[in-house]
Amino acid sequence: MGLFDKLAGWLGLKKKEVHVLCLGLDNSGKTTIINKLKPSNAQTQDIVPTIGFSIEKFKTSSLSFTVFDMSGQGKYRDLWEHYYKEGQAIIFVIDSSDKLRMVVAKEELDTLLNHPDIKHRRLPILFFANKMDLRDAVSSVKVSQLLSLENIKDKPWHICASDALKGEGLQEGVDWLQDQMQAMKT
Repeated sequence: MGLFDKLAGWLGLKKKEVHVLCLGLDNSGKTTIINKLKPSNAQTQDIVPTIGFSIEKFKTSSLSFTVFDMSGQGKYRDLWEHYYKEGQAIIFVIDSSDKLRMVVAKEELDTLLNHPDIKHRRLPILFFANKMDLRDAVSSVKVSQLLSLENIKDKPWHICASDALKGEGLQEGVDWLQDQMQAMKT
């Protein structure tokens, strides 16, 4: 199988592997989003809160994603930084209906962006303003304003409105992330 892998790599048939960190506060929908991105036959029916982290994989037409789905519970957020060096991209999920914790999400994002293992790297960041189906949800534009995303000048970023339960908005985000990763491929 090693020879076949090398041959596939030479011919450009092998998909480039990308390590992605999926971050955000607890109950924002990180695991549900990652689950929806997997093929339907590999999706889990019952989503439970992530303890620590889990590793999931999914593929697009040209990339193979390994996603580190990190718990967003307060007691586990300190674990995030141990995975920053390995990450090649970040998916940051926000519960757009949880206005009370938007400030906490902004604080966690600011801490992430100022961490030495992230600060000087040009990692693409995909934001999912999730739970758009809920009545109290604010728009992705409002989420962007509340998180001061316009201040991120040294990294490519994109925000998508999403409803992870229905899978809405997810493909747009993954397409953007795939384009970013292919642009960085040299």
